Amino acid sequence: MRIANARSDEEIDACFSVMSQLRPKIPREQFVARVRELAASTGLTLACLEDDGIKAVAGYRVSDWLAGGRYLEIEDLVTADGARSRGYGGALFDWLLATAAREQCRQVRLVSNVRRVEAHRFYQRKGMTLEAHYFSINVPAS
Repeated sequence: MRIANARSDEEIDACFSVMSQLRPKIPREQFVARVRELAASTGLTLACLEDDGIKAVAGYRVSDWLAGGRYLEIEDLVTADGARSRGYGGALFDWLLATAAREQCRQVRLVSNVRRVEAHRFYQRKGMTLEAHYFSINVPAS
């Protein structure tokens, strides 16, 4: 098992099949460019866990809030269909936690859709606590 950041276009593209299971609306032909765009504008990084193929992928960034300080935000964390409940997601989460420590972050944070109950159980088993409500509103088209 190997966990590393996807750096080249080929490595980023190799993450697509797993990431698309969580984000099916992102077309493959736009995936690498979109990851590169977000990397440049927000610091997004893709990490992947390989074990005879890519089994889990995470998108994350290190950021800073005035009130909360430096933190690592997990934007996406997904394990491939057929590879769940084998410890891959947990291993990738632990790697992200270690990355946060190396980056001198105070917290690891993520936002998860309210309907992802199984994911919430996973995060709670990993020691995460629910500490905020996330609100949104769609902006009317002009």
